Amino acid sequence: MSDAPVLLEMRAITKEFPGVKALSDVNLVVRRGEIHAIAGENGAGKSTLMKVLSGVYPYGSYSGEIRYHGSESRFSDIRASEQAGIVIIHQELALVPGMSITENIFLGNEPRRGGAIDWKSANRQALELMARVGLREDPDTLIKDIGVGKQQLVEIAKAFAKDVKLLILDEPTAALNESDSQHLLDLLRGFKQRGITSIIISHKLNEIAEVADSITILRDGKTIETLDIKADGVDEDRIVRGMVGRELHSRFPDHTPKIGEVFFEVRDWTVRHPISADRMVAKNSSFTVRRGEIVGFAGLMGAGRTELAMSVFGRSYGVYQGGQIFKDGQEIVLKSVADAIKHGLAYVSEDRKSLGLNLLDDIKTSVVSAKLSKIADHGVVDQVREYKAAEGYRKSLRVKAPTVDEGVTKLSGGNQQKVVLAKWMFTDPDLLILDEPTRGIDVGAKYEIYGIIQQLADQGKGVIVISSELPELIGLCDRIYTVFEGTITGNIERRDADPELLMKQMTSAKKAQIR
Repeated sequence: MSDAPVLLEMRAITKEFPGVKALSDVNLVVRRGEIHAIAGENGAGKSTLMKVLSGVYPYGSYSGEIRYHGSESRFSDIRASEQAGIVIIHQELALVPGMSITENIFLGNEPRRGGAIDWKSANRQALELMARVGLREDPDTLIKDIGVGKQQLVEIAKAFAKDVKLLILDEPTAALNESDSQHLLDLLRGFKQRGITSIIISHKLNEIAEVADSITILRDGKTIETLDIKADGVDEDRIVRGMVGRELHSRFPDHTPKIGEVFFEVRDWTVRHPISADRMVAKNSSFTVRRGEIVGFAGLMGAGRTELAMSVFGRSYGVYQGGQIFKDGQEIVLKSVADAIKHGLAYVSEDRKSLGLNLLDDIKTSVVSAKLSKIADHGVVDQVREYKAAEGYRKSLRVKAPTVDEGVTKLSGGNQQKVVLAKWMFTDPDLLILDEPTRGIDVGAKYEIYGIIQQLADQGKGVIVISSELPELIGLCDRIYTVFEGTITGNIERRDADPELLMKQMTSAKKAQIR
């Protein structure tokens, strides 16, 4: 790609927020028709740089120069950058939950006929775009009725509906499993063949090494280096070294599990889809968790992992049809989230921004929010105890924030995830369910999260980890269940787990035996 003409050049970009310099003299050169990756730890400035480029942060709010197609560009807003052919897909989903897939894809860009919106044409085009990203849904389906992974595919289809020349993808595969991620990477290669340039921000370093032509590494808001993937022999370890400034010899902390007896058991759990009466999202599912054990759940998108976990956690998803839950040998009935918390369960959602945090809150309010009774007297919150509790977790989990009065919306993804973990750790759970706990988090922050999970297990708690990344499950979990179309199809010990076996069980309809 070194002989291709330069499409985009960002020179000495500096962006400041009150008390924080997010970018400091950052330089970026992207050549026409290439796939250019941007890597860095959470808080390195990757998303901020792309928001400068796309007009989210308009000209005048930063210093430096953007040159696009050989001339200076001064984008006043995101619409101005889109008119120039620059389309950005943000890490945070920008969809309207109460509108359909078609309505979201063409929002503000609806096909018209005779002055009116041509919904027949819109639905036809939506189906074509959805097919290109591998989304098999009725285009009239409301966004709120599909999972976060499928919502990400809608975002990508929405971008494809525009006349894109430079496509920016901020963590595009964070919500996708391996097969769907591979499909997206293949789409990017197809775009490249058609002359479309892509910039991809991703914490999945294997994806960067596989698909990118060049990579620019940022650290602490500064440009560290730009590498040619093939010419410079770049691999994952080389990228990590540039990101963190040191060698990271293992992706997982050393850990010797201390596994006890079974204390939590689900038997024949059956749950119906909340809308489709004839669709079961959990079919006679049975599983166990031992004290001190980290149990993984693997499955393709739509397999029912999240639905199973949420339904167990106080029937917070779907319509309960049957099944039993036992804790310490006694049957418990969990008809609400309050019941689940009361019986020592905690659930960290895959969507931390919508379901895990109130982005208007500060750290201290977020940490204590799931169990205010712990720091309240006669219904009144004791602010001193609230502060002490939150400050203790800020220090022990190494949340990068000056004080617990900092708003959670100002934190990086990794630090937001630590706050969500602190919120549920504050409830003193016996069983902690973590749904995609490292989604959208850099390799350094992942290492810290893995350490926290291991510490919780070492305290005798049970931990369930739902993840779309098979290497994460294999490296972290003591045992892994596989799920296919609402049925648990495999129960695999860590010593036997490998990607091929897991994938085989994830695509099999045969029910596993509980043990």
